Amino acid sequence: MQVALAWLLQRSPNILLIPGTSSVGHLRENMASDELVLTDDVLATLDSIAQKAG
Repeated sequence: MQVALAWLLQRSPNILLIPGTSSVGHLRENMASDELVLTDDVLATLDSIAQKAG
């Protein structure tokens, strides 16, 4: 989940993410995704997967 959130945040910093948070642990994990930096290669791979998924 952290990779998905980080990918969305890096694609558009103005996007509003509302992930499900059912516990304090999930909240911490969701917040930690903001600190995850994806390389350009990883971003390109994720973008390609998203385009194929339509």
